[in-house]
Amino acid sequence: MKKNNFTLLLFVIFWTLYLQACNETYTSKKRGYYKIDLPQHQYQLFNDPALPYSFEYPVYSKIVQDTAYFDSNPESPFWRNIDFPVFNARIFLSYKQIGGKALYKIPIGEGKYKDSLGTNQFDKLVNDAFTLTSKNEVVASSITDSLFLTKNGVTGVFFKVGGNAATAKQFFLTDSVKNFIRGALYFSSTPNADSLKPVQEFLQKDMEHLINTFRWKEIK
Repeated sequence: MKKNNFTLLLFVIFWTLYLQACNETYTSKKRGYYKIDLPQHQYQLFNDPALPYSFEYPVYSKIVQDTAYFDSNPESPFWRNIDFPVFNARIFLSYKQIGGKALYKIPIGEGKYKDSLGTNQFDKLVNDAFTLTSKNEVVASSITDSLFLTKNGVTGVFFKVGGNAATAKQFFLTDSVKNFIRGALYFSSTPNADSLKPVQEFLQKDMEHLINTFRWKEIK
């Protein structure tokens, strides 16, 4: 008798919950992102007289001279980083003078390289920019590139890399005669496209503003 009463109680509870569920409207749970408080886009001019370029950059970032590029010494004193402490992010700006001397790594087999002094040829600089982007193909879901010409007469290509790539936003700018600069956005955390997407989209606007305000100039 007790067993029958217990079974009846379970039946009543189940049926009550079922009726309540039928009276509720089902809504699918949309995939979302953690809420991140993003600052307003505001910019200031960066115009160091010792550098052959100028541009506008966000007020919530800081520009520092690159002293160590991924455990290597920077090739040029004209290299700069744009740090975003609030996002643990950094844009590396690596400048090269077209026709200038540069130190290249030459493969000699068995994963080893030797240093070789060469010349920065325009075609090679462009090819290197595409090659560095394509290294993300292993983890990238897509790679798109867009050619542009700004109102300041600066040409270049912007790369967007989908998936969990180490750097999802990259670009290069050039006058094709004397100056070439490459920019790449990195985060100091394990790449995760879903969690980083809001910040990547936010910083992409900052990168686009940098590009649109970028100017080449002669060093006095």
